[in-house]
Amino acid sequence: MKHVAKKRFGQNFLTDQGVIDSLVDAISPKANDLMVEIGPGLGALTKPLLQKLDMLHVVEVDRDIISWMQKEYAKNSITIHNSDALKFDFASLGENIRVVGNLPYNISTPILFHLLDNVKHITDMHFMLQKEVVERMVAEPSTAAYGRLSVMLQYRLQMEYLFTVPPEAFDPAPKVESAFVRCVPHATLPYVANDEALFAKIVTAAFGQRRKTLRNTLKGLLNDDGFAALNIDSQQRAENLGVAEFVAIANYLGDIN
Repeated sequence: MKHVAKKRFGQNFLTDQGVIDSLVDAISPKANDLMVEIGPGLGALTKPLLQKLDMLHVVEVDRDIISWMQKEYAKNSITIHNSDALKFDFASLGENIRVVGNLPYNISTPILFHLLDNVKHITDMHFMLQKEVVERMVAEPSTAAYGRLSVMLQYRLQMEYLFTVPPEAFDPAPKVESAFVRCVPHATLPYVANDEALFAKIVTAAFGQRRKTLRNTLKGLLNDDGFAALNIDSQQRAENLGVAEFVAIANYLGDIN
């Protein structure tokens, strides 16, 4: 199929066979896995996955690609969901879902947050993303890449940066490097926020003006007595706190309010 990549869908099609083989090896699909691929595109991952799986679900928004897939994979055990991944109910597929995909750069972060809402139904996730995004996902506190995305994902997921993928592995070649990441939901949360909405609110506020101190960014939420009770230096910035500290702040505020 000669398909012109559509800018509005953020399409960059993976074409490097060596990279494709590395992705499939990392995913390690088993025949009876309940696997869903987001944005299958022209089937770079779809084809090798179908060779190993009894059934594959794909979520695709581009009707032209869907039309092609219906013909190309007519004899395969594949279920095509014509849907925007941001609106798709992944939990509707069942339990122990494995999610894979070459995520569009323009909506990768919203998709990650959408999947967090379905995380109880997910066994693992393997994604190709912009390298910078993966670096932010796995970043440690007190590093330049560490931010709201790091904290919110690390609260729920154990993540591993697997390898870097160069622009020339795609057609059209993006202007940035990509990276492949593995995300596995924590079997038991290392730190439990009693009110996850409050936890998210605090993390968002803390990183809202990341060059300011916590005393300023959390003003109106946490006072000097609170910082003292938690043994947190209010002159630090959000990037200096780990997931544990943010959870501690949320639970402290939840208890006193």
